[in-house]
Amino acid sequence: MRITVLGLGMWGFCLARHLASNGHEVTAWTMEKDLRNLLAKGGDHPHLHLSCKGLALRIVPTIEEACSSTEMIVEAVTTKGIRPVLAKIQNIPGALSVPFVLTSKGIEQKTNLILPDIFLEVCKQKSQLTILSGPSFAAEVAKGLPTTIVCGTWEQAPCDMVVQAFSTASFRVYPNFDIRGVAYGGALKNIISIACGIADGLGLGMGARASLVTRGLHEMVKLTVADGCQAQTLYGLSGLGDLYLTCSSSMSRNFRFGQLLSSGRTKVEAEKEIGMVVEGAYTCIAAKELASRFRILMPITKAICDILEGKLTPARAVSRLMRRYIKQERF
Repeated sequence: MRITVLGLGMWGFCLARHLASNGHEVTAWTMEKDLRNLLAKGGDHPHLHLSCKGLALRIVPTIEEACSSTEMIVEAVTTKGIRPVLAKIQNIPGALSVPFVLTSKGIEQKTNLILPDIFLEVCKQKSQLTILSGPSFAAEVAKGLPTTIVCGTWEQAPCDMVVQAFSTASFRVYPNFDIRGVAYGGALKNIISIACGIADGLGLGMGARASLVTRGLHEMVKLTVADGCQAQTLYGLSGLGDLYLTCSSSMSRNFRFGQLLSSGRTKVEAEKEIGMVVEGAYTCIAAKELASRFRILMPITKAICDILEGKLTPARAVSRLMRRYIKQERF
């Protein structure tokens, strides 16, 4: 197939190389001019230390050229960048008539929209939309290590095309027809990952991490179900699977971000040190506002927001969570 990849951060470049290695003709674009020029000249990606030499992977200077005569579009920009990219794509003939694959994980600021809802609002259609989500680190996928993820969709046909395009002996894709639930799982797990990073930095032990994962999953399920999605989706790869991965390794930028917060760094300082966007730092604000709208309690999410806003120290947030009113455990 002729496939377009928009965004060449770690995940976008990893997916572009994966698709090219799987026999597809890949055209990729990023708005970052310096990165675009580096990769186009055969240089190594600054974070993955891999190039596109020897692959059917072409880096082009404009989004219009990238999306010309394509058979599939794969989005890999930040959540903040999705709306501007979709606005550009609308004006490219035929771009919205092929499967569109979302791969970002977040909730848009101010609107509090999850990614499929942003697509619907901007593009006014859903028949070709899919979303890939699940436990996956770019560096591991790039090495060909076993990876299983979910393709969330509304329609069978585009999902079948995505599964066929991405699947290899080491990369397995499961269809899931709760596309909004899949999007929520990928976004909300980042908040809990920050919490686990903080707990790790404070030396609170594995028991504390297990508690945060369990109660964090409960918060994820409550919000997802409140917005009309299926609870079982959050117990699958795009929920529990991704949650387990991102809460258990410093390869996760959200986990590392939490570790840095525990050492006294501010949100700005921690994100600057990581050098990439930390989606969970923004998702938690939207999640807290959504929890208020749906009248549900999300104490871990609220605690992370209070830390980021400077209202609580990490240690004080732990104390507040441990002293909450005790009630029966329910799921």
